[in-house]
Amino acid sequence: MKTSIKLLGLLSLIIIFASLSCKNAQEKNDANVNTTSVSNTTQEIKGKITLLSPSEFKEKSKDHQIIDVRTPTEFKEGFIEGAKNINLKDDDFAKEITSLDKDKPVYIYCRSGHRSGIAAKKMIDLGFKEVYDLQGGILNWEQSDNEVKN
Repeated sequence: MKTSIKLLGLLSLIIIFASLSCKNAQEKNDANVNTTSVSNTTQEIKGKITLLSPSEFKEKSKDHQIIDVRTPTEFKEGFIEGAKNINLKDDDFAKEITSLDKDKPVYIYCRSGHRSGIAAKKMIDLGFKEVYDLQGGILNWEQSDNEVKN
């Protein structure tokens, strides 16, 4: 009987510890999510990244800053009309990207969406307010029957 009570007490302690650990892990995860949009303890918003479908990107990007973050070689193979090429892999990426107006929306894309996601995060860290990322990149743009310029 004493052994059963001890085992029950030990099992209860393990369950309590596990639930507290999960709660702490969730709080840490929530804190990590908030650091991408909050710059300090005063809750100042740094910027916003929004993923757009090809149709949304086409509609909303007109008359705005459009940036292709692929390599110059990829850019020459075809690009979205009005896009400027600023290569994410270039050592001067931060310098070139900060030449844009940070207070105006910027629409970015790459080949498949991976590099533009990285670029979008860097841009928010550099002080851009609104960054719109083409979901699936230019591959998704073309699959959606949108025109590419050469």
